[in-house]
Amino acid sequence: MNWILLIIAGLFEVGFATCLGKAKETSGNVSYYWYAGFLICLTISMALLVKVTKELPIGTAYAVWTGIGAVGSVLVGIFVFKEPATFWRVFFLTTLILSLVGLKFVSN
Repeated sequence: MNWILLIIAGLFEVGFATCLGKAKETSGNVSYYWYAGFLICLTISMALLVKVTKELPIGTAYAVWTGIGAVGSVLVGIFVFKEPATFWRVFFLTTLILSLVGLKFVSN
């Protein structure tokens, strides 16, 4: 169950990064909604991270949480914000994903 919560926490990390990107693209009241979304996602993500670190090793949990956020943010950047998907970017993204899977297999 803690691994599922950790994945959800990582997805909310992607959410707060996405909200920051969208807030940058907008102005006026619309940007405030994106900043509110950022704060909500940040709060949920941190609360879940705190919860799972009571059972999972902090180093592993933090690395996986950050990795999910990094991978998700890069994918959102490519698909939502039209950032380039170069060979090397995709290659290193793949190695990051494989590293996260490896951490899961060698941890409790």
